[in-house]
Formats: sequence, structure tokens, C-alpha cells
Amino acid sequence: MTEQPTKVRTGTLEVTGATLHYEVRGSGPVLVLMPGGSADAGLYDVLAEELADAWTVVSYDPRCYSRSRLDAPVADQRVEDHSEDVHLLIEEVCPDGKRASVFGTSASAVVALDLLGRHPERLDRVVAHEPPVVDVLPDAEAAHALFAEVRAAFRRDGAEAAAATMSAGIGDPEPPTPEETSRTTRQDGPQDAPGAAGPPPIGPEALARMQANFPVFVEHLLCPFTAYVPDEAALAAVSDRLVPAVGENSGRQLTARPVRVLAERLGRELVAFPGGHVGVVEHPAAFAVMLRKVLGG
Repeated sequence: MTEQPTKVRTGTLEVTGATLHYEVRGSGPVLVLMPGGSADAGLYDVLAEELADAWTVVSYDPRCYSRSRLDAPVADQRVEDHSEDVHLLIEEVCPDGKRASVFGTSASAVVALDLLGRHPERLDRVVAHEPPVVDVLPDAEAAHALFAEVRAAFRRDGAEAAAATMSAGIGDPEPPTPEETSRTTRQDGPQDAPGAAGPPPIGPEALARMQANFPVFVEHLLCPFTAYVPDEAALAAVSDRLVPAVGENSGRQLTARPVRVLAERLGRELVAFPGGHVGVVEHPAAFAVMLRKVLGG
């Protein structure tokens, strides 16, 4: 007998300057899955289904994307506003004051770091997967120049040119140094087999929404979010709740280097997750296994 999909409950939440669309599956402790890049809640359809047996899994469309709405025309976005949106969403789905866990990847991992620094009292565990906080790097200026060039390429030649510029600038996944490898914990678990049966990680309707979000991401999130400087003192005070995460195939790519530095500064073990920077899409079932381990479920 085919197992029935978990029922998805949808809602809207008014926040400062916007109305968020959010989705809820399952029951148990709250786990908020935060979409990165130009993604919305649809990024996590498969992952949320995998985890809904043990958690109340919540995801959402960020304030300037898809089914969420801004009260004014879109402008450059602030990490702090997106962080406060997630804080208010946690208040909405955890009205009893219990703590929630959150997972963020790429740009949303930047938001997760800010959320932990500002509202640790509402958080149990924070998994930050490859946040591109490049200011912690010695070559930060070069990284900022790359992201500015990605935006310029989009303005000149469109989305394909921007994506190509980004891919070339991030670089090939050179293996980490032996010192970095020794500080990384690999959470062994099954990899999703290529061509394995199962639903696609992102459905066509969700994919179309995310592609439509890409211009907003490049114009209004990419540079401001990668310019965010984490409050290391605030994070150090609650570092026991932080799980810094890296793709096991990401090596020395630009997107993987900042979290290695941040983990070392905060004295936290770096946890290797399946795949690379977009491992959550490449290997959603194996990613779910890793999340269960680090969240204790």
C-alpha cells in the first residue's frame, strides 16, 4: 500500500512591511526550514515530507518571493528584516514559548546566524549550511567584487550570464586541507542513488516560481546578504546551539570557506552533509538522515 503524503497546512503571517506565506507539515517539536538563494518553501517539499514524522516542519516564502507579498516595491533586502520574519514565524507556530530548531542553507544560513545572535531564547538548534559570510575571509574584497560582477552580468546579459559568472567565480571544489578535514565531522548516512525512484526534489510549479525570483535575488539579496558581518561575540555566547555545516563535496569552493573559518573561531566542529552547496536538492533523503542525527531525532 502506498503511503499517503503528509497533509500540508498553509497560512499567512503579517510581518513588518510584508505578508508571509508559510506551510506546516507533521507534528512534534518545531523545525523551520529556511529557503536560500531564490528558493521558496517548495525547495523543501521532499525534505519536509521525510521529516514530518518527528517534527512540525515549517517552511515559508521569504518576504520578496513567490506567494509572500511586500507592502512596497522591492528594494535591497536586509538580513535583519528576514531574521525578524523568522522570529515572528516561530512566535506564530510556537505560541507556548517552546524553542524551535532551524535549518538554513546559503543565503538563509546567513539569516540563521543573525537569528541565533538576536533571539537565542527561542532556538534549540541552528544548522547553518555554507553561509556566504565572506567578510570572515582574508580575501573578502575579491569575493565582494565577484558578487558585484554577478549582478552586473545579470544587468548586461541576463540570468544565464549571471549564473555562469557565479559558477566560474566560486571555483571548482578543491579538496580541503588536512587540517580542515581533521576538524570536520562526517555524519555517515546513505547517499541518494542516481536515478533512484522517488519524487523529484522540486516540482515544476515550484521551480517556475523560483526561476521568477532569480532577478530579485541577484538585484536585491546577493550583495547585501554576502556583505553581512556575523556578530561573533553574540554567537560565541550560544555556540553550543550552532551546527556549522558544509557540503562534503564542496571542498575549497568560495561558498564553503566562510563556514570553515567561522566554525574554527567559535570552537565548533564542522559537520559534513551530503553533496555540495546545493546538497539539499541533490540528496534530499540523505540530507534528512543527517538532519535527524544533528537535531537528535
